[in-house]
Amino acid sequence: MSTDTWTKVDQYYSEKLHKTDGIMESVLQANSEAELPAIDVSPNQGKFLSLLAQLQGAKRILEIGTLGGYSTIWLARSLPEDGRIVTLEYSEKHAKVAGQNIRNAGLKDKVEIKVGAALDTLPTLQGTFDFIFIDADKQNNSNYLKWALRLSQPGTVIITDNVVRGGRVIDEASEDDSVQGVRTFVELLSNEERIDSTVVQTVGSKGYDGFVMGIVKG
Repeated sequence: MSTDTWTKVDQYYSEKLHKTDGIMESVLQANSEAELPAIDVSPNQGKFLSLLAQLQGAKRILEIGTLGGYSTIWLARSLPEDGRIVTLEYSEKHAKVAGQNIRNAGLKDKVEIKVGAALDTLPTLQGTFDFIFIDADKQNNSNYLKWALRLSQPGTVIITDNVVRGGRVIDEASEDDSVQGVRTFVELLSNEERIDSTVVQTVGSKGYDGFVMGIVKG
């Protein structure tokens, strides 16, 4: 199967299962006009994250890696009236674009953006989270996992995106820092007794990749 077919299947399911969503389309347009990297989750993936958070009954969500706020908005939409999401973004430019997108989506009261290196802002967070989405620089995935576990409670769902890297994750000799970052993360995860996890490989408009899903044990 070609990537063109994967994209067409993604579009088919988006058209069949999602209502026309001008807000989310405008977010992607704003991100493109601001010349942000086109690495947002796909609409199907975004809705999948939202459904997972709803299934978990999440009231406090942590996102590591905001970009233009596309996935942030999907997750914020899953929250109950008194729910809140904290999202961490390294780039001031990205955070500014995300902030405007979030305001345009009518969700500014549910979202807090913290700007700066995540390893600097994570220690400032208080309390625990019900749902954590890790989607930032892959070189630090293992460090983000350590913090996610510190900020978790029994039952917390932790999702880590882009862990297949087009299949390159199995190349132990890879010189790609992102691949090696994922491999280090997986090694840590395989020896971590506090979380039960698995991987789901994905294909679609974003190519061939996948995510790790884990649930923190009691």
